[in-house]
Formats: sequence, C-alpha cells, structure tokens
Amino acid sequence: MSRLCIIFDLDGTLVDSEGLCNQAFLDLLPDLDGTVDSLTMRYRGMKLATVLSDIEARLGRPLPADFEVTYRRRVSELFDSALRPTPGTLEMLEALRCCKCVASSGPPAKIAHALSVSGLAQYFGEDVFSAYQVGSWKPDPGLFLHAARSMGYSPNQCIVVEDSPPGLQAAKAAGMTAFHYSPRTHPGDSDEGPHVVFHDMTDLLRLVDHAERSA
Repeated sequence: MSRLCIIFDLDGTLVDSEGLCNQAFLDLLPDLDGTVDSLTMRYRGMKLATVLSDIEARLGRPLPADFEVTYRRRVSELFDSALRPTPGTLEMLEALRCCKCVASSGPPAKIAHALSVSGLAQYFGEDVFSAYQVGSWKPDPGLFLHAARSMGYSPNQCIVVEDSPPGLQAAKAAGMTAFHYSPRTHPGDSDEGPHVVFHDMTDLLRLVDHAERSA
C-alpha cells in the first residue's frame, strides 16, 4: 500500500475546464459584463449556487428558474467539443505510482463526463468523490476528509492537488498537505502561502517522490 494518497481536484487541475464553464455563462447571458479570464478569476473554486447568486446581483435580475439545467447542458456541449487534460497531466498520471483519487465540487454526472471525454477516467476508476454526495463544499474540509476515509488514509498521509483558494483552504482545514497547481495561464496567482506551488503537472512527480521519501 502506498504511504501517501494524492487527492486531485478536477476543474482547472486535471482538466482545462474553467474557461469552458465560464464561456457557457457568456454564451447564455449576453448582458453579463466580463471576459472568460475575468470570470474564471472571480469564480474559480466556488460552488455553483454562490456563482449564480453573484451573477444575479451583477445583472440586477433573477435568472430563469431553469437556468442551471440550461447552463449544465451548455457546459456539457462545450466539454464534448473542447475539453482537454491540463498540460502534462496524461504524462504525470501514466508515471504516478501513488494511490490517487478525485475530489470535486461538481455533481457526479459532470465529473464522470469530464473524466470520460478527457481520457482520464481510466486512471481513477471508482475512486471519484463529489461534494454533492457528501453535502460539503470547499472551503469546508468535509469532502477531502470523506475521500481520505474512503481511500483508507489518515489526513496526514494525504496530499491535495488544487488550483483554487477555496480548495487550498479546505486542504489546510483537513490537516492535509496542499500542492498548489498554478499554471502561468492563471494571471494574478501568487506563490505566497504555506503550500508548495508548482507550474507544470510533470513537476508533481518530483514533488510526490520527495514527499513519499520523507513520509
């Protein structure tokens, strides 16, 4: 059994999905002020219900009752046509020998779809956990703690790989080591903080190897 378990965030970490998710808002809401990049920075790691409330406040009107269904349908269409793994992720997963799982704030159907169309489902099997299944969203640590228990590891044996402030906060609250994936394509990210920061997914192999030898 591996001495460490790697808990991966999904959106913006394993798959380059955040731009597509925010493009869907712009496609459906032409009067929403912003660009894909600005919306990505504003909403990264946030629960969808919180995002929709913020959008309503910005628009000054309520969204249609069926907007979430329409939005998720549009995201699914964009995933089918354009979703890809983040650079270096396929190579990293091929070489990674530690126990690993996915813990995402998205609903199970979205997670499964993203992993399938990106070609990453084979690397995780059934070891995929959704905030919707446990009723706990980042920055609350509940999702990560549930993932650790399900995988058979204590929090101090887990490394969380995250790209968003809420995810990093959740990892800290869970008592887990956090590795902050911060690609150069994310303007405004800072290398400051108590967590390890890396910019290329292939660098994760070296970081995990060092952590495992130190465990």
